[in-house]
Amino acid sequence: MILQQSYLGFLAVMMATLLAVFGCDSDRSPEQNRQEAPAQEKAASTNTRKEVGEASWYGPGFHGQETASGETFNQKKLTAAHPSLPMGTKATVTNLDNGKKVEVTINDRGPAAKEDRAIDLSSAAANKLDMKKDGTAQVKIETKTAKKKPSTTGKAKLASIP
Repeated sequence: MILQQSYLGFLAVMMATLLAVFGCDSDRSPEQNRQEAPAQEKAASTNTRKEVGEASWYGPGFHGQETASGETFNQKKLTAAHPSLPMGTKATVTNLDNGKKVEVTINDRGPAAKEDRAIDLSSAAANKLDMKKDGTAQVKIETKTAKKKPSTTGKAKLASIP
């Protein structure tokens, strides 16, 4: 009997701790919380960055050389050089003259040719945008970066119940 009361007391303290740590909104039903949670999570999990500028391309002279990310440049892969986007960022590049799009991975720094250019595309990416003949094109660069989840460091860890 005493053991049962201790166990129930322990459960009550754990429930109070959980409510204090994770919050409780008594004005909302559990169904309302379940319906809105995915939309809120999706909105909070990504940031969209858009940039418009001039794109150029690079290829044969750099093929096989090391990029700023440490990868070997392959002009046949869908990659790009950007002055500030983090390495590994996926970017959708749209040619504003013809509407063609390509998704590239940022693996290098640049453009090296001119400071007023926004991005340098690999030969393969430039082909997808149909811009190789002209050498440059006005483009829109869109990236979606995942926000870092809040750290749980410093929060109380819950003991497991046997």
